[in-house]
Amino acid sequence: MTPRAAYVHIPFCEHICYYCDFNKVFLKNQPVAEYLDALEREIELTLQQYPTDRLETIFIGGGTPTALNEPQMQRLMDIITKHLLPLTDETLEYTVESNPDGVSPEKLDIMKAGGVNRVSFGVQSFDDGLLERIGRTHREAKVAETLDHAAKRFDNISVDLMFGLPNQTLEQVKYDVERALRLPITHISSYSLILEPHTVFAIQERKGKLPLPTQDLEADMYRLMIETIEAGGLKQYEISNFSLPNRESRHNRVYWENDEYYGFGAGSHSYINQTRRANIAPIPHYIKAEGLPVRNETLLTIVERMEEEMFLGLRMKEGVSEKHFEHKYGLSLDKVFGKTIAKLLPRGLVERTATHIRLTDAGVPLANEVFAEFIGEAEME
Repeated sequence: MTPRAAYVHIPFCEHICYYCDFNKVFLKNQPVAEYLDALEREIELTLQQYPTDRLETIFIGGGTPTALNEPQMQRLMDIITKHLLPLTDETLEYTVESNPDGVSPEKLDIMKAGGVNRVSFGVQSFDDGLLERIGRTHREAKVAETLDHAAKRFDNISVDLMFGLPNQTLEQVKYDVERALRLPITHISSYSLILEPHTVFAIQERKGKLPLPTQDLEADMYRLMIETIEAGGLKQYEISNFSLPNRESRHNRVYWENDEYYGFGAGSHSYINQTRRANIAPIPHYIKAEGLPVRNETLLTIVERMEEEMFLGLRMKEGVSEKHFEHKYGLSLDKVFGKTIAKLLPRGLVERTATHIRLTDAGVPLANEVFAEFIGEAEME
């Protein structure tokens, strides 16, 4: 098995949001040119050591890739065009993450000319007060303006929305979804707030200054998002993702299907030759790295790979294919996890279709509990 997807990390932001713990730094005074040179060097070395015959998806994320100025964005596109696009065909899905207030029409043109065919916008909310409280710099009017520019160039546009935010109400969640559905979009990702260590929100929460919704209210928000998005014509295909027909994120499916992928850039992660690797995160160290900038690597056992197959695959509404599992690992799903599945079935948390094991509607809100049931439970004999 060889990688069929490539993730490219651009760790620069013009502003740091209060909830974000991704590897990122303020753009000002950063060695962007040197970083892009190091990125190209890593891509070259990786493809030499771990070649693939075909890439199906490319995803440029961050940070904020569109924080790059126009010449820097052109340089990034040139790197991808030289080294990665020759490994693709006309079915390629090529996504760039963007902020609504960080992308000019000129940058969109550069992206379009570089082969990008999908854009994902970090909208999070359309409530200006809520956007200010979570540290976002754009406002509702800017979202509409930016997506209008994007829709003139791209026919595959995704937006991210968040729920479980400080002082957020059900009415605000419903408005966010309904407002998003009036935009020229094909896909919505909806994520609940997770308090990550060392973020502004985590510090506020420790001080008792972060008024978060209760667990019951957050669950109500999630159900409301599902109902409202699906009523608007987008179908839920993964715990946090919804799309029009044939507009699912193919790149993210690579992760959920536990297939291999490249991860390029400071702090990025890859999965190659059954080995998970994490890159050096500090940008100066990444730039100066000799050889591949890998910080650590872990060769997964077959048991670990099968466990990941379950807790990643069960995120998808269709669940885990029994035929695919047996083809991939040479063992039937019942042979390895039969006892666990038998324990979950009567609890109504998973169900068996003709071809798959999947979460039930009741199991989705308890997904993490279901996933945990598969850890340490594989039977190999």
